[in-house]
Amino acid sequence: MTLFTAIRRNQMRCLSLSRLGSFPLVLNSSQCRARGITSSSASTIQHESPIKYIRNIGIVAHVDADVDHGDTVTDFLPMERQRGITIQSAAITFNWPKKDDQDPSTQPHIINLIDTPGHVDFRFEVERCMPILDGAVCVIDGVEGVEAHTERVWSSAQEFKIPRFIFVNKLDREGASYQKSIQDIGMKLNGMPLVCHIPLWENDTLKGVVDVITGRVVSSAGTTDSPEVLSKISVDEAVKDEVERAREKLIEFLCEKDDELLELWTDHGKDLPSEFIKKSIRRALRNGNGSLIPIFAGSSLKNIGVVPLLDAVNDYLPSPLDRPELEVRNGEKTEPLSQVLQHSHISKKHHHKETHVEALASVFKVVNDPRRGMLTWVRVYYGMLKKNTPLWNTHLQGFEKSLNIMQISASKNVEVPYLAPGQIGALTGLKTARTGDTLIILSSNKAPPPEFSHLQVRPPEIPPAVAFIVLDAYSPTGAKALETGLENASREDPSLRWSKDEKTEQYTLSGMGALHLEIARDRLENHYKVEALWGKVVVDYKESLSTPTAPTRAVFDKTVAGNTGIAACTVVIEPLEDHSTDGLLRSSYIERDGNIIRVQFPGEDHPFDIEATRQHLINGVIAGLARGPRRGSPMYRCFVTLTYDSATDYFGAASGAHLSSAARKAVKEALGAAQQENSITLLEPVMRATIVCPEAAAGVIQHDLHAARGGHVLEVRDLQDGAGAGGNANGTGNVSDGNGREINIDDIYAPPDSYDFQKSLRETRKGKLRMLQITAQVPLAEVLEYDGVLRSKTSGHHTLTMALDTFERVTGPREKALI
Repeated sequence: MTLFTAIRRNQMRCLSLSRLGSFPLVLNSSQCRARGITSSSASTIQHESPIKYIRNIGIVAHVDADVDHGDTVTDFLPMERQRGITIQSAAITFNWPKKDDQDPSTQPHIINLIDTPGHVDFRFEVERCMPILDGAVCVIDGVEGVEAHTERVWSSAQEFKIPRFIFVNKLDREGASYQKSIQDIGMKLNGMPLVCHIPLWENDTLKGVVDVITGRVVSSAGTTDSPEVLSKISVDEAVKDEVERAREKLIEFLCEKDDELLELWTDHGKDLPSEFIKKSIRRALRNGNGSLIPIFAGSSLKNIGVVPLLDAVNDYLPSPLDRPELEVRNGEKTEPLSQVLQHSHISKKHHHKETHVEALASVFKVVNDPRRGMLTWVRVYYGMLKKNTPLWNTHLQGFEKSLNIMQISASKNVEVPYLAPGQIGALTGLKTARTGDTLIILSSNKAPPPEFSHLQVRPPEIPPAVAFIVLDAYSPTGAKALETGLENASREDPSLRWSKDEKTEQYTLSGMGALHLEIARDRLENHYKVEALWGKVVVDYKESLSTPTAPTRAVFDKTVAGNTGIAACTVVIEPLEDHSTDGLLRSSYIERDGNIIRVQFPGEDHPFDIEATRQHLINGVIAGLARGPRRGSPMYRCFVTLTYDSATDYFGAASGAHLSSAARKAVKEALGAAQQENSITLLEPVMRATIVCPEAAAGVIQHDLHAARGGHVLEVRDLQDGAGAGGNANGTGNVSDGNGREINIDDIYAPPDSYDFQKSLRETRKGKLRMLQITAQVPLAEVLEYDGVLRSKTSGHHTLTMALDTFERVTGPREKALI
């Protein structure tokens, strides 16, 4: 059972009220009657939950830090349940606190909870969801502490400045250490831990959780954590002393960052009211720099600590109103959403018939549901997103219309008429929208003016593929089903790419690793019922340039789909260097699959829509780079400058197909000329592998990585040591926090574990295997099936995680073998 399931269980008893309250402004009297609610009940609901009571939060965790038995409510794909990992982001929406538990004067909060993948092969899924979150709960395993993937997702949250805190899970397990976990957090995640919970032990058994701020028991095993029951539970003097010590340290760390609390402390001293401390924690988290890290404790399997964790979400994590203003990309500019909307309002005021923006939403996930078809998950940033309203897709430049809008609860859902600002929900009926698209509602059914038509909310940066698999359809009918399945899979996950070789009629599916492709295959076969002959997963090599190409001009004047037209453009392709984009505005180019594409329009007063033309030309460049001239591998690290001059390249209105075909032709001809000059090189993906293994096997593994697989061991770390590799470890046991302040392990407050001063079975077992962490760079081709090799060397006592580190040139005999 995961934290997600435990949360779901805590609000299941009042599920109908929770679902209803999640969209409190959308129920009319007939809908209320249909759900068995009286008009007086409906009246009460309609006044609830303004935007300040909304919490859009994510749960991020290592592969199994949040999984006990693989039965998570949000893991509704069969392979997710089978493997016990989260593969796709899933969202549930509920009210907290529950209706029957809350004080009548308490305003319930809407919590939109996003469960993100915990495996490195699905990092794109994690990072696509990060921007739509207002806060996050990072779950770590109380036995393993902070693991490699935890550091990576924490770094992603740091990049997006997501306010977050940590839940130390599985403290009921043999070998769990709350003290070591807290020290791990401080030294590996570069922030000062704020201990908010003290575990309540009975011998070596976790029995509950004590809140440091209030000094009260807030969760107890075998209870529903109701205030009436918890108020009757007392703790011994030793625990009270530890809680008092923890409260003093908590206030001390907060006062170092919060002058307002410092002034209050000088007035109140140790009697500082709890409410002041909670407000200080909320202020400390708001900027998202991770310099202070609140820590909560429990066990989702035993339902210990889950209720107070949800209370902490309400108390400490921000609402959409508390977050910095959204910035959108508008053509070549990136500007605050309010400025774009201000232009829209001015247009609305002075030109009553001119189209203006009425609502804006971002697509963060697309999933094919067996009963309802494609579900498009969105977050609304402005206006009301209503069903049966035309939506302008700014990426695909066309209208779509949603049939229904739903509140999602894993594989269960409830239809609602609209989504309000700050809300998260799912749309049905969209035919082409994919993850990362931006949707806007306009005041008319006409295409928007150029100043609004290309708005984008944080367009996704899709990492280059590192592995692929070739497949053949069994029949022409099967080929159609296969293409439909592949297209839907790539809509769900844009980091999955597919292409068809028209000569051999074979299909290629590319992804972020072996597991990524294995999951894709399982979904295509079991969900989309695709029948195909599958090859083996192989490394996705790349081609690149060693020298710039000469300017190459191409003219395309063929008939496309019955439409005549002429388009031309000029392309220069250069090797992409670290300094290639120096001096360029970030909005003046795009990055796609490791390449930089820049489109230039010389002159002024262009007789065409610049942004629409730019997008068509970019699409053509992407198509041209998809297959290199040497071995048909994708081009990588190319800096493409395309010039479209209205004086020489514009021959009147041309379709988008003509523009993209001209760009594709120019790129192909430039690369063909480079191949003739032997300027095309081969690159291979090099992974950063992190291996945790017993000390006895570490020497053999290091030798194997270096001597047999061409790898380089970067670091070997004893996991028993306090200092971590995630920060600026300097050999003194110190790291720096988010503000540059040095953190010493001796400064970190961590309460003692229950077995610190007694010889226990747990302690004996814990010291049985001394584990080392090996970090190495190694070519992916050498470690595609390395997990099995490690299993034989460690008797299964290991973990292996890999992430793309870089691409390096292939030379010598290995290069010749690939041609």
